[in-house]
Amino acid sequence: MDMRTHFAYGEKVPGYEVRVLNEREARGAAALLFVGAFLGLMNGVMLHTAVFSKYFVTFFAIDFTIRIIQPRYAPSLLIARFFVRNQKPEYVGAAQKRFAWALGFILAWPMFYYLVIDFQPNPLKVLVCLICMALLFFESAFSICLGCKLFEWIKRKDPKYCPGGACELQIKEPVQKFTPAQATIALVTTAILGYGVYGYFTKLPDRTIFMRKMKSLMMSKEALARIKAAKAKAEEDAIFGDDDFDDDE
Repeated sequence: MDMRTHFAYGEKVPGYEVRVLNEREARGAAALLFVGAFLGLMNGVMLHTAVFSKYFVTFFAIDFTIRIIQPRYAPSLLIARFFVRNQKPEYVGAAQKRFAWALGFILAWPMFYYLVIDFQPNPLKVLVCLICMALLFFESAFSICLGCKLFEWIKRKDPKYCPGGACELQIKEPVQKFTPAQATIALVTTAILGYGVYGYFTKLPDRTIFMRKMKSLMMSKEALARIKAAKAKAEEDAIFGDDDFDDDE
């Protein structure tokens, strides 16, 4: 076998102009990584331990490093291949997937340093983890590769074979369009869900460190100032409110 061909990025498939990858494997791997990230987050929130997250972030960083070098040997893609091996492949361009995975690589190694080497958790790093989870969820659930879309925007010539055929100019079928009633239902549902998430983070009691941090991030400066003033007043009352000074001599 020609070594240059063996280590070329992506697979050469008859009928495709560029090298491609199996999107079904990529989606399956994204789902596996999303589950791992979710379990790590829940362990941190409910059990106050980062042990699982440290192992997961290490695996995540190594996996994405292998992906941008040669995805043929990436562990998560191989595990996903086992589950989708009996499904017809859905080929997408390798170039845009490599670019998207490079973004994951850029996020992974700083997270590895701050969560594994020099453990310094803070709301900003939690936010980065949530962004990673959102990207994994969109790819696994909806086959929406935001990194691929970014690649499409910055590349002079349109890429070939995007997930779901998104790069090809096409007219939407009737089943893909919204009627006014459907659009209204979707918008109202989204608004209700958004308010529910906001209420969950800002109105429920602060039972965990994560909830307190997220609540403070979503509150206004005036609300935070009122909480700080109330806390200072409570401390003052605790100090001076229990004065046992006896006026009787």
